[in-house]
Amino acid sequence: MQLAILGVPMDLGAGRRGVDMGVSAIRLAQLAQQLTALGHEVTDLGNVPVPVAESLTLETSTPARYLEPIRDVCEEVAMRIAALPAGVLPIAIGGDHAMAMGTVAGAARRGSSRAGVEGGSSRAVGKGGSDQQLERIGLVWIDAHTDFNTPESSPSGNVHGMPVASLVGLGDQRLIDIGGAGAKVRPEDIVMIGIRSVDHGERELLRGRGAHIYTMKDIDTLGMAVVATRALEDLSDVTRLHVSFDADSLDPSIAPGVGTPVQGGLTYREAHLLMELLADSGKVGSLDIVEVNPVLDRENMTARVVVEMACSLLGKRIV
Repeated sequence: MQLAILGVPMDLGAGRRGVDMGVSAIRLAQLAQQLTALGHEVTDLGNVPVPVAESLTLETSTPARYLEPIRDVCEEVAMRIAALPAGVLPIAIGGDHAMAMGTVAGAARRGSSRAGVEGGSSRAVGKGGSDQQLERIGLVWIDAHTDFNTPESSPSGNVHGMPVASLVGLGDQRLIDIGGAGAKVRPEDIVMIGIRSVDHGERELLRGRGAHIYTMKDIDTLGMAVVATRALEDLSDVTRLHVSFDADSLDPSIAPGVGTPVQGGLTYREAHLLMELLADSGKVGSLDIVEVNPVLDRENMTARVVVEMACSLLGKRIV
């Protein structure tokens, strides 16, 4: 398989500095080398340019911090991913989870022959005025958080807590329209796994939307094999999945290098099993690895663990 790695060294959406260095940490953990050893053809596309926070002035027209520069970075990410040749699986490494507004938009723009997010032929007007139909894709959101805030509901104003809401068409129009006008994913085509921290405003926004949410309670009571199987059944109507993997989905005991740790997360084996079962579906078409913060890590432990997860998702087997 042909794989393309794209770095997004952005920490503008996070409340703590340092995840911009996660890109280097993941590369240092030998992501490309390990995927090559699995037989893949790997190309590293380098990084998209991201301004440093100290060079920016916070705008006062919105409670969403650094909205405009985050939008600009995500537009570039969407364009770069959408432009990849057919048959190339993109792996975006970050960086904070706000980058998913660009990666998911880019992934949806790569297909032009399937039904769009509104159920018919949904067309997106991309940067520079290009017109391209959106593919209906499934979003597997592996995270401790739902990231379903809008600028108005967010208690912090940090945009890394807003990408999923923006992707379904809620919140600031400038974020919604990244990679083309309007929503990029149907709520019912979203599965969230590992959830254990939800803001009050997110809970209200999620109610009745149709997203499939599997909390840690579900994983504890049902087991990961059942949860993963049900998640794939929930997404049986789509032919391609975008997997967005936040390092804080893992328990802090195995992934200490994250900015928003929440106790009681996925164990090492639960996470591997999820990756292996997603791989078995044959539907994975794109991947994010986000929120690795080397400043808070121990001996690059978190980066090494998420690289192992990526390998399981992309074909590594026990025997």
